[in-house]
Amino acid sequence: MRGPSSRGDVDPFIVMQVMAAAAEREAAGGDVLHLEVGQPSTSAPKGVLAATRAALDTNLIGYTLPLGLPDLRQRIAGHYRDWYDVDVPAERIAVTTGSSGGFTLAFLSAFEHGARVALASPGYPAYRNILSALGVDVVDLPTEANDRFQPTVARLNDSGPLDGVIVASPSNPTGTMLDAPAMKAIADWCRTNDVRLISDEIYHGISFGHRSVSALESAPDALVINSFSKYFSMTGWRIGWMVVPPDLIDAVERLAANFFISPPTLSQIGATAAFDCYDEAQANVARYARNREILLNDLPSAGLTDLAPADGAFYIYANVAQHTNDSEDFCRRMLAEIGIACTPGTDFDPARGHASIRLSFAGSGEDMAEACRRLKGWL
Repeated sequence: MRGPSSRGDVDPFIVMQVMAAAAEREAAGGDVLHLEVGQPSTSAPKGVLAATRAALDTNLIGYTLPLGLPDLRQRIAGHYRDWYDVDVPAERIAVTTGSSGGFTLAFLSAFEHGARVALASPGYPAYRNILSALGVDVVDLPTEANDRFQPTVARLNDSGPLDGVIVASPSNPTGTMLDAPAMKAIADWCRTNDVRLISDEIYHGISFGHRSVSALESAPDALVINSFSKYFSMTGWRIGWMVVPPDLIDAVERLAANFFISPPTLSQIGATAAFDCYDEAQANVARYARNREILLNDLPSAGLTDLAPADGAFYIYANVAQHTNDSEDFCRRMLAEIGIACTPGTDFDPARGHASIRLSFAGSGEDMAEACRRLKGWL
């Protein structure tokens, strides 16, 4: 019998391994402070729950069109008018099975086998792994604190010929954001060099002090990916969306129909109601802001002094070089010895992440304060 396809020979998603180790500790009776996973600890909004409960009694929950429910696509288009003053026709909206389904459809529709796509490092590991599985060459853009861990035109100019660039603002794992001039500079560079711009905007709405800038404000032909998972606390509902350039919409629709038939119908019904639930979502953002302040104030006295700015999302990316040169072992010991689960930087930066960790502050304020107390005694 032939062996497995080489497409599955990608790096593991390390945070999932951390989650499994944390669950094993809990099953054995140990306590865990969960700072490892990028998942809100709050429920989906009440309006979402009410809409889906009603649908269970009145709706067959059958397939929808491949690109999603028309009402939901219209609500998403309205969201862009309300938040960004950008006119996006509903016909360019594709509802997806989470942002993960969106990335798969985006990369399949936009890039041939052997294409070269640049992305910031540290960055979300699934970009790299999905691209690699599809036979696309990943071009690392090693970023530094003085770049705010974001791509720059100078780094793009040094990257050789490119077919695509992925930006993420707010970023996972650093939480840093591109302001309007920086986003426009990258968008203009992509337009000048005939490079496809893909913008990950799944943490939009979760920012502290400055609003998130959409790539569509300076690049109407950008391919934008978003999700109901983070701002609307709907991770397990697996529902997201794409804003698709006109030249890709037919390809995305054909791929979506063959790969997924349609996004989950019940989740789409709930997502349509989410746009009536901004007050609850904003209350969650206020809680993240308080958690962020706890960590930014208390981590330095606990021994973690070199922290990324955390403009948005719900992560602190911390340099731990003074404590270890093996972040994976550091995280294993932290979980085993003081019950704190967090993610090693190697998940986000295979080359340099041995000296970094990511801490999620999506949980409770009590857990953030307790984590700082434990770290202070441990470090």
